Amino acid sequence: MKSKAVSEPADGAGDAGARRREQRGWYWYDWANSVFQTSVLTVFLGPYLTEVAKSAADADGYVYPLGIPVRDGSYFAYVISVSVLLSVLVMPLVGAVADRTGRKKPLLGVFAYTGAAATLGMFFLDGDRYLLGGFLLIAANVAYAASIVVYHAYLPQIAEPHERDAVSSRGWAFGYAAGALVLVANLGLFLGHESLGVSEGTAVRICLSSAGLWWALFTLVPLARLRDRPGTVAGARMSLGGGFRQLGQTVRELRRYPLTLMFLLAYLLYNDGVQTVITQASVFGAEELGMAQETLIGAILLVQVLAIFGALGLGRLAERHGTKRTILGSLVAWTAVVACGYFLPAGQPAWFFCLAAAIGMVLGGTQALSRSLYAQLVPRGKEAEYFSLYEVSDRGTSWLGPLLFGLTYQITGSYRDAIISLVVFFVLGFLLLLRVPVRRAAAAVGNTDPGRI
Repeated sequence: MKSKAVSEPADGAGDAGARRREQRGWYWYDWANSVFQTSVLTVFLGPYLTEVAKSAADADGYVYPLGIPVRDGSYFAYVISVSVLLSVLVMPLVGAVADRTGRKKPLLGVFAYTGAAATLGMFFLDGDRYLLGGFLLIAANVAYAASIVVYHAYLPQIAEPHERDAVSSRGWAFGYAAGALVLVANLGLFLGHESLGVSEGTAVRICLSSAGLWWALFTLVPLARLRDRPGTVAGARMSLGGGFRQLGQTVRELRRYPLTLMFLLAYLLYNDGVQTVITQASVFGAEELGMAQETLIGAILLVQVLAIFGALGLGRLAERHGTKRTILGSLVAWTAVVACGYFLPAGQPAWFFCLAAAIGMVLGGTQALSRSLYAQLVPRGKEAEYFSLYEVSDRGTSWLGPLLFGLTYQITGSYRDAIISLVVFFVLGFLLLLRVPVRRAAAAVGNTDPGRI
């Protein structure tokens, strides 16, 4: 995105070298946490936890967490939904505390290492321990979401307005590169598990827990390079009471910015569809299309590699055609992808790889450009609070999509019907985003015209 007029500058904008050093450190958290999204949520945990639930199911195919009858094939989708409901409570509070105190680094560290520890614990998920799997998934996903609130909130502080599309796109590309690298290692372990003397289940559990180790190790880089800024309340301490007060103020303030709220609603809708495709694609491929685990891993690896180029490529398109128009175009592509998925023939990996390639080319750009566009609509000093609202519907923490997917499967018994039901999110998100006047929305929060957007 080329800026004709600059809005509020990034903190420390006068020192370009220091700013770029922080940007490079910021990229490393994408490198650290993306493996959780890829190896855990997208590839291994869905099919594996579904098999664990099947091992614990009764003759009718039901498990009973907390006494509630749940079809074994819907268990993973429902656990994702529960984790989101908890995230909705946690993330806005984390954002309020981060902005009030300015202590973003400690909060990033606490939640990153909580999520990493829960992911490491997935090594012990075997047999019929579906309840353990559900607990660890909820703990890891909630902690991940809280850490991402703080991570996203750094973007307006470390990048000037004209840099944000490029910085955001590089971050996503960096994360997808990490996901691809680890998936190659995971694929080698999974395919060669017999020669290594381990069972298939043990190989999956090693892949799951290694994502936690990776997350913990590479989080050290952003913690070393990012810096805290003064909070909105001088001398404020981290406290639940102060966080709730700040959150209440933010909610009241949001009513003054209806255009920012309209973008959030549009994003919630279309991102619900994106995230459900990501989290449920492996279950759809395994259960409906009969794809082997190595095929699923290969397809997700293809998505990861192409998403690197897709993120950078759509970033270039945004420079020429504008960020909003590029996102709208990506939503048209998502609608076509989901429709094609409904008709995909079973037992034919080549067509499944074609679908994966289409997803990869549009995935990274949709996410990166949505993040940078939203950064233009956030009041200065309120980054973490507003990004906590954004993150409610971001990457694997959406709940409407998995809930609709799970309910559709429970009613129809067909994953094809479940996948086509997601079209509604892309269509409604497109129509609502089309109505958002981005320049007026940026001006309403105190930012000047951001130029081509």
